[in-house]
Amino acid sequence: MKFKFLIVTVLALFLSSCGGKKEDKTTTSKEEVKQEVKKETPKKEEAATKVDLTKPTLNNKGIGPIKSVILNDKIDEKLAAKGKELYKANCTACHKIKKRYIGPALKGVTKRRSPEWIMNMIMNSKEMLEKDPVAKALIAEYHAPMAQQQLKEEEVRAILEYLRTKE
Repeated sequence: MKFKFLIVTVLALFLSSCGGKKEDKTTTSKEEVKQEVKKETPKKEEAATKVDLTKPTLNNKGIGPIKSVILNDKIDEKLAAKGKELYKANCTACHKIKKRYIGPALKGVTKRRSPEWIMNMIMNSKEMLEKDPVAKALIAEYHAPMAQQQLKEEEVRAILEYLRTKE
């Protein structure tokens, strides 16, 4: 009987000492908590750049080479036809005219954004997505950055003229 008691005692001591020291992962340091809060709290400048995408931002010219665009009251049909072909070749993978797709619907875009902004977004999308508040809001909404297009200024102007026909 003493032999069984000895075996049970040794076995109990052995099992209780197995496993080593476990680290308690439920406690976090103050520094870890500060870092988590920092990650989750938007910076003041980010909060200040919230843009209501439903409101026109016609005074924003965007960031890029286009500083001024003069539009005639009448649409240049020849330029718009060229723009339509360029739009089909370069834009339809991500944009539809009347419905949201990978990117926003473009119907009425010339009523919501300035001509300079539209052209700069097409020609200089990388920098626009980094610095322009409207472009930042669009990427936050659509989660897909606009691809940098390799188009000349006159080609982008033709696309703009085509978009004017879609108001």
